[in-house]
Amino acid sequence: MPKERVTDIVERLAEPIVSAAGLELVDVEYKKEGGNWYLRVFVDKPEGVDIDDCSRVSEQLSDVLDEVDPIPDSYFLEVSSPGLERPLKKPADYQRAVGSFVHVSLYEALCGRKFYEGELLSYTDEALTLSYNAKGVRKTVVIPTDKVAAARLAVEF
Repeated sequence: MPKERVTDIVERLAEPIVSAAGLELVDVEYKKEGGNWYLRVFVDKPEGVDIDDCSRVSEQLSDVLDEVDPIPDSYFLEVSSPGLERPLKKPADYQRAVGSFVHVSLYEALCGRKFYEGELLSYTDEALTLSYNAKGVRKTVVIPTDKVAAARLAVEF
């Protein structure tokens, strides 16, 4: 049986804390940058999170992580908003983003492109449909969800 990933453990521990605070757990990252490990927990709510929301979650999660001690290395815990370019990970994220401008990266090229930016027109478990601008011409592409490497909200300029 494979060893459980740190992010999966932290997600399971953080979910009840985040939910009790009236927030949504958006993502968990565990990355080494330079010589330090960073555990990043991204939370949100419809009206946006503030420093008090992040601080409350950070304090409670820190206590639980100290008690359970699932991470062998020392690390810095950061709790924050996912920002304007929030990642789209779960089906609910995609559903909420319908009508929004998004950036989608693909595992392999589709119609000669490995990424698309445009309006998310629809989403199902099988595919997402995007309207994008190609050299001044409005086009539509249907992207199978199994081809999506990463997706996020994007700021349109």
